[in-house]
Amino acid sequence: MELQEIETYLSSPDSQNRMRGIVELRHHDPEVVVPLLKQRMHDKEFMIRSYVAMGFGYKQTEEGFRALLDIIANEKDPNVRAEAANSLAKYGLDRALPYLEELFEQESHWLVRQSIFAVMEDMNYSEILLKMCQIGLQGQDPLVRQTAIANLGRFPATPQAETALQMLLPLAVSDIWQVRAKVAKTLREFPSPEAQAALMELRQDQNHRVVAATLEGAL
Repeated sequence: MELQEIETYLSSPDSQNRMRGIVELRHHDPEVVVPLLKQRMHDKEFMIRSYVAMGFGYKQTEEGFRALLDIIANEKDPNVRAEAANSLAKYGLDRALPYLEELFEQESHWLVRQSIFAVMEDMNYSEILLKMCQIGLQGQDPLVRQTAIANLGRFPATPQAETALQMLLPLAVSDIWQVRAKVAKTLREFPSPEAQAALMELRQDQNHRVVAATLEGAL
């Protein structure tokens, strides 16, 4: 589709046409795409704003990076903020992480925090990941808490192994069986006697699903 036609679609009162225009921008160069995406940053439809945020991640320019910072600072919809966080990471964690770390601390919505956890693949940033796990565990959202617990299982071979283990152990006696089950799976990654002792206790848990979690993968 030619750019003139795309611009017509982007200006359409029909949201489906605007969405089509954004999708068609994938065939064009970032320097052309980013200014057009910015025209729809404040679209009334959150789905279009989400696609705009996604586009800034695939069509990377300095202008697009600044636009993503604007989105995570001012956008009201968590779906769009989550998409912006994911796109920001595509510019490289070295550059994006200070902004993502600040967003994680300030943002309590589960979807945004889950999006940030998802891009934390490089354990060169293990100290920051550990801090995010601690913040996630202090929050009230069960999905974020379980993701934080699972991420603690990445620390046994790091200098933060003991700190991660000490964050896990109190959760082994949680009143919530789902938490105990996730802890059981994570403790299997820690070879220390303290971790194994807690795991043995969980094998006597009153909930059979917790017991099953301690044995999962053991055979």
